[in-house]
Amino acid sequence: MSTPNNPTPESQPPDGVSRREFLLRTGAASALVAGSVATGLKLWQPNHFIPGFEPQKGLQLPDYRIASAKGLPTMAVAHGTTHDATIRAAIGALGGMSRFIQNGDVVMIKPNVAFDRPPALCATTHPEALRTVAKLVLEAGASKVIVADNPINSPVGCFLKSGISAVASDLNLDLLYPETESFSPLELDGGEILRNWTFFHEPFKKATKVIGVAPCKDHNLCHASMTTKNWYGLLGGRRNQFHQYIHSIVSDFALMMKPTLVVLDGMSVLMRNGPTGGRLSDVKQVGTVVAGTDMISVDSYSYTNLLGRDIAELTYVHKAHNRGLGNMNWKDTVYKEVQA
Repeated sequence: MSTPNNPTPESQPPDGVSRREFLLRTGAASALVAGSVATGLKLWQPNHFIPGFEPQKGLQLPDYRIASAKGLPTMAVAHGTTHDATIRAAIGALGGMSRFIQNGDVVMIKPNVAFDRPPALCATTHPEALRTVAKLVLEAGASKVIVADNPINSPVGCFLKSGISAVASDLNLDLLYPETESFSPLELDGGEILRNWTFFHEPFKKATKVIGVAPCKDHNLCHASMTTKNWYGLLGGRRNQFHQYIHSIVSDFALMMKPTLVVLDGMSVLMRNGPTGGRLSDVKQVGTVVAGTDMISVDSYSYTNLLGRDIAELTYVHKAHNRGLGNMNWKDTVYKEVQA
């Protein structure tokens, strides 16, 4: 047993160190440890920002939608054999690109460039789909077209292998890669999951109109990746840590993004093993493009008619519909079907 006059070996100063110096050193070390713990707690506690859950004042995106036009459809379905003719037919059925784009508009086009896959595998937006939409936008009088995404794989490799960078070069489009300084905190009032998140904001700073151009494909987490899921690529941070909330997150995109127009490329559809694909045998030639102003209607139609699946299983569409963020009952909307 130790007493104040008979210290234990652990409390004795080492040889050559006075008791006074030993106590001073011990006290300084204890203070350092205590300070580190206090600092760690301060960083961990509520002022520390965890994407999606902790409060942080952030920006809110504007509404890029145009006013509804009486008598004109909100969705168009076109069937054809080439991207150019079929996309032009779909946009024409909506009233033409001049309904959406005016002289001087700065247009941000968001393709899906998540993976370093060639166009034939249909895991990314087809370059000819982007080319046609960008041409229509320029023909309508846009002063600038910005193309941007935040790929899962290497951005340079994804844009190159998908063919998107070649189209941007051909048409003199502004291609923006995600850089650290390109992200800002986003605040989403009413979001189920995306209440606060880091967001690829740089492409939107000067945009007056926003168009989503997405492939129609299978997705192993949320059944399908179409026009609503397309915005997932704009999120920063560790996106894959919240996969269990994927349907709530995708339904939040219908609140977060209010685009001018969305175009779903169903010319060739990745029917299985999405979202990355990898085999040509997973791809089916469908020959359809769906365009519209309501992402939920477009996705609902496409899930049933392009992927050939039961809409009852597409949870995010039901969530968004019930929240008043879109109409999954596309048959109740004004739509038009045409042949290119």
